[in-house]
Amino acid sequence: MTAFVILDIEVTDSVNYEGYKQLAAPTVAQYGGTYVVRGGHAENLEGDWEPKRIVVLQFESVERAKAWINSPEYSEARALRQKYSISKAIVVEGA
Repeated sequence: MTAFVILDIEVTDSVNYEGYKQLAAPTVAQYGGTYVVRGGHAENLEGDWEPKRIVVLQFESVERAKAWINSPEYSEARALRQKYSISKAIVVEGA
């Protein structure tokens, strides 16, 4: 079943965060993922959630999404994301 990784990212250092974006994209593709949403304008419709930078990735399965985020290929990019932002991430099954 298709899976989506959803990240809510508050960038704390936009200059150095650019390095993350350059490193992350090829690893997403390597694991068969695609970008569905990549930092477009987000608007709250209900509740008190105030998202910053939303990224949605689509993978063929939850297992493949987890393989990507925990992969050695993504580890350098992940470290940069964690250093230059505050982020939350989930994986969810979808249609």
